[in-house]
Amino acid sequence: MGLDAIKAALPAYARDTKLNLGTVLGTSPLTAQQLWGTALACAFAARNAFVLREIAAEAADHLKPEAIEAAKGAASIMAMNNVYYRSKHLIGDDAYQSLPARLRMQIIGNPGVDKADFELWSLAVSAITGCGVCLESHEKTLIGTGIGREAVHEALRIAAVVHAAAVTLDAESALTA
Repeated sequence: MGLDAIKAALPAYARDTKLNLGTVLGTSPLTAQQLWGTALACAFAARNAFVLREIAAEAADHLKPEAIEAAKGAASIMAMNNVYYRSKHLIGDDAYQSLPARLRMQIIGNPGVDKADFELWSLAVSAITGCGVCLESHEKTLIGTGIGREAVHEALRIAAVVHAAAVTLDAESALTA
């Protein structure tokens, strides 16, 4: 169950992903809440049911219920915000920048956990979905709260390996269907 199940499910050609998954989630300098909240939010964003179930099961051993809900909330709100802000940016017309979002985002102001942890989770989800505007915004906020670049870097590493595991297992599932 958990990470061991994901690693066991990965095919031989994904050995690097398997090893990186164990290393990144096994030796992180992040707090347990930062680490497992990031992994859980990334598993939601990566959209693979197996990876999500297994990371959620393992995260439950390390997170309080309010942190689990906040990590899921970070993935949910960033699913919306990443599309909206990335799209405004990619259109390339500055006139869109002055238009208000008029989208409800109250969880960002009151996530139910330490704001810096929620920002870290939001940054990691933004890395998976590729929203440069959100990445810049969350990184700036994190640096402003005293979270160092090392923590930001760790969140990006977690996002990368969780996403790689999800993509690999999705592809293998498609090939055997």
